[in-house]
Amino acid sequence: MLIAVLSALGLLTLYFAIIFIKDYMLASKEGRLEKPSFFATGAVGFATNFFDTLGIGSFAPTTALLKQFKLTNDRTIPGTLNVSCTIPVVLEAFIFITVIKVDPITLIGMLFAATVGAIVGAGFVAKLDVKKIQLAMGVALLVVAFIMLAQQLKMFPSGGDAIGLSGAKLIIAIIANFILGALMTLGIGLYAPCMALVFALGLSPTIAFPIMMGSCAFLMPAASVKFVKEGAYDRKASMAITIFGVIAVLIAAYIVKSLPLDILKWLVIVVIIYTSAMMFKSYSKPVEIKA
Repeated sequence: MLIAVLSALGLLTLYFAIIFIKDYMLASKEGRLEKPSFFATGAVGFATNFFDTLGIGSFAPTTALLKQFKLTNDRTIPGTLNVSCTIPVVLEAFIFITVIKVDPITLIGMLFAATVGAIVGAGFVAKLDVKKIQLAMGVALLVVAFIMLAQQLKMFPSGGDAIGLSGAKLIIAIIANFILGALMTLGIGLYAPCMALVFALGLSPTIAFPIMMGSCAFLMPAASVKFVKEGAYDRKASMAITIFGVIAVLIAAYIVKSLPLDILKWLVIVVIIYTSAMMFKSYSKPVEIKA
């Protein structure tokens, strides 16, 4: 069953990669690539995907850095986050699904739910205007900050030792992951809320890694294809973050493996709240009408 899951993930990712690369090459040939530096956005991708592999999550920090250094426009941030982090997260999923034991029914049920949620969400988000994106991102970032803060203050259960779910708990997990998959297309990272869900349902804390990374790995290619086809993403930033992000994942997973992350998590919370405030500030500004 594990081989079937990984094979399906590999094929889905290959389909996404072909569409993404073809779109990037066509835009490059036609001179439609965005202006920000390839290496500047690549550096962002390296840093955020490095810590993503260690469980921090990449969406909120990437949003903060792209926003702070004006590396893309607000309207394309949700699509850029999903497209750029797809291949690095798939790589993470392959690593963690193969090394951490988890009940197949629980794993597959939650992965499928997140993927369907993302497909539903992406079609909606890709059509939103910049003001709605700014407002949604501001709210989403505050939600992530609250969940991370609650985790740091030990307000959530610390988890149990189960490697799978059944009955009502399994149904709750599947429904919740469907919702998280849909919300992820708005730019709210799945890691923090999924980890909180895993802990609350009594699963072992280590089970969070294959579930949250596997959920993202399955939902992101499906959602990202829609963003690419709608042109609702930054092509240059996405390619740079993808390339440097893959390198970062390999370093974090096989060389570094673990770091004292408590202080870094507090820093991330502060940065997320700041970025949320910047999104609300941008939303509050009147739209400039060009003559």
